[in-house]
Parts: sequence; C-alpha cells; structure tokens
Amino acid sequence: MAGDAVLYVVATPIGNLSDMVPRAVSILQSVDLIAAEDTRHSRRLLDHFDIATRCVAYHDHSSAAQLEALVTELQAGRSIALISDAGTPLVSDPGYRLVDAALRANINVIPIPGACAVIAALSAAGLPTDRFIFEGFLPAKTQARQQRLQQLLHEPRTLVFYEAPHRLFDALADMETIFGGERIAVLARELTKMHETIRRAPIAELRNWAVTTQQDRGECVLLLQGDQAVAAIDGEGERILRLLLDELPIKQASALAAKITGLKKNDLYQLALDWKKPGAAETA
Repeated sequence: MAGDAVLYVVATPIGNLSDMVPRAVSILQSVDLIAAEDTRHSRRLLDHFDIATRCVAYHDHSSAAQLEALVTELQAGRSIALISDAGTPLVSDPGYRLVDAALRANINVIPIPGACAVIAALSAAGLPTDRFIFEGFLPAKTQARQQRLQQLLHEPRTLVFYEAPHRLFDALADMETIFGGERIAVLARELTKMHETIRRAPIAELRNWAVTTQQDRGECVLLLQGDQAVAAIDGEGERILRLLLDELPIKQASALAAKITGLKKNDLYQLALDWKKPGAAETA
C-alpha cells in the first residue's frame, strides 16, 4: 500500500447542514485534498464548517487525465476525500470510477457514512424495505421511460427512483399507464430542507395531487410498491418452481408448481418469465 494514502468516501448532508456527522468534518479538515463534484456548490458546506482544505473538481465529465492525477496523488502518499453535491457519493454519481482506480492501485478506501436520499425516503415511505431496488434516474424520453417501467411491472421488491423535478409529472403519468392507478406510490421531495414533502397515495391520486399543488420543484425521490402478487410467492414456492424449471418448459412448470403449492399459476408463470433472459419465454 502506498504510504498512508487513503481515499475517504464522505457523505454530506442532502439539505440540512445539521445532518453533517462530526467524523466527516474531521476527515475533510485533515485530508490533503477534497475531490468535489462541484467545488462551487460544496464551498458553502466547507465554509460553514471552517474546512479550508484544497478542493478540485471530480464529476461526470472529468477526463481520464484528471482521474489519473488523483490516483497519482494517492500513490504519492496523500489522502483524498471524495464528496458529491449532496448525500453519499457513488449513489447515482460518477465516484465509482475513482474508487475503482484507487482499489486497482492498492489504495485503502474508507467510507464515512451519513445522509442518503434513497435511504431517508425508504425510512419514511412505509413500504417493505427488506428487499428493494434502486433504479436511479429514469430515461428522459417517454418511450424509453415506459419501456424501462414495463420491465419492472412484475418486480416484487420496492422500487426507488430519482427524478428531475421538470420530469416529475411525466414520470408519474407513465407510472400510472404502466402500473395502473391503484399501485401505492410515495413522493419524497426536498428531504431535510425547508419545503420537505412526503406524500403517499395510489399513483393516480398522487399524480393528481402533485400536479394540482405544483410539486415539480427541488430534488425528488419516487418510490413504488412492488408487485404484490409476485411478492406473495414465498421461498418454498420459488424453490419448487426453480426445480421444475430445470426439467420443464415455463408453462408446464408453472402449472405443476401451482398444483403443488396452491399459488396462482399466472403469478408463478410471470415470476418464471422474470427469471429468464429476454426472449426465453417464446421457447416455453
């Protein structure tokens, strides 16, 4: 390992500066360099906590040369703290490239946990959290967005998305189109900030409320209840279905699994389709 070099992955507040953890302040004050997604944006945070450490920009558009320069600093024995504009780095930002490069160079990487909008939203949504998937930002174009949502139609886990405020209404409309108006959804907007809003309702009701009250401002997290029919299939049902799929086509395996378990054939069939790669269903 190169000297005392460490890459710290430091979480920062997603809004309320009081959420900054003391360890994060100490690390940012003591490292040799801070790699920030936007140095101008981070300056308010750093000034607030009297952090005078030199900052350089590291973001989506950083070049390979800029990445290499940071790794060179680490290899020279210097410590770097990686921060994003808000929340935990690497959650829907480009920080993984630097972490990957540091690990490849045998540099120690240490996380400094703190705020994360995904986890904050999940904690207040009242949706199952034992299993969930984070899909990041949906595609900007309607057709691509609907295609992505269609792929998730029968996903049993809680779905979590980030969404740009100017696309919020379109995203909710597409969710209603694909999932129907009754699926439970949650909008968590401007978390920890002055205008924090958390609203849970069926998709159709949530969309109407969001449009009526002009919620298309600030940072948005959207959460959707998973497919409850598929989620109702327990571990034993999954085990039986998997065993039958090893020997039988999907339709036969699903029908036989339904007889054995008492579960609905259509739900088992859909679960089997979800397990298969695209195109496998046509051969069943």
